[in-house]
Amino acid sequence: MPRRRFYPSDTFDDEWLLIEPLLPVPACDTPAGGRPEKHPRREIVDAIRYVVDTGCKWRALPRDFPPWRTCYGFMARWAAAGVVGQIRDQLRKRIRREMGRSPGAVATVIDSQSVKAAETVGRDSRGYDGAKKINGRKRHLEVDTKGLPLFVMVTPADMTDRDAAREVLFRLRLMHPDITIAWADSGYAGQLVTWAKRHLGLTLKTVSRPKNTPGFVVLPRRWVVERSLAWIMHARRHARDYERLIQHSESLITWAAITLMTRRITHRSSRRSGQPDSREANRD
Repeated sequence: MPRRRFYPSDTFDDEWLLIEPLLPVPACDTPAGGRPEKHPRREIVDAIRYVVDTGCKWRALPRDFPPWRTCYGFMARWAAAGVVGQIRDQLRKRIRREMGRSPGAVATVIDSQSVKAAETVGRDSRGYDGAKKINGRKRHLEVDTKGLPLFVMVTPADMTDRDAAREVLFRLRLMHPDITIAWADSGYAGQLVTWAKRHLGLTLKTVSRPKNTPGFVVLPRRWVVERSLAWIMHARRHARDYERLIQHSESLITWAAITLMTRRITHRSSRRSGQPDSREANRD
């Protein structure tokens, strides 16, 4: 019997219709064959989203979810296979098409965020950010001009933005060859601008804070990625980095972005159909 859905992080019916076709085919349905999956995939996805939203330990998953080892195993396998990134990309393309834009972005904005790391994070994958006075990890996020995530990379916090940006921009160029320009803050200025133009054919423009301007200032272009980082931080799992493996940290950050995008798509669909915004009627 399917579990009753009542957590805020649970998928709505229309959200699941978006996610289910993007998941890999179960092994039992492939020519090679395999054992049928014991637990519904929707419950696995709900469990992953619950951990991301509430920040609980995997071992502390409520008992109405499948066993935590099963949920963690699916999360790890999908992360290793690149499934989570593919879901993110397909949802982003759909949102861009619905906005009347081309599916592929041609401009991007990059920024980083240092967060403290828990004791579960090993010494080999953490560092001390002297500028932010933070011992932990650093998240490097690339978004399009609407704040939709293109790529996320996690590094030790002591890695400078310029050094990390070489790897980020290189991977981004391979994944999204249509991108021609990227905006960033002044921390990415210097030789990185020349390197990006020479080796990647990418124009990197820096946006600096106006001089002698006190207090908070909304900067052109940069505010888009800062808003996306703030949205991701709404998921309590990301207030601190708890993941032993960097790829798991990147995967759970992407799951937070996927939740935001599925909610955005279903919200826009309900508005176009003239239905009320409340989604409770769509729960099982």
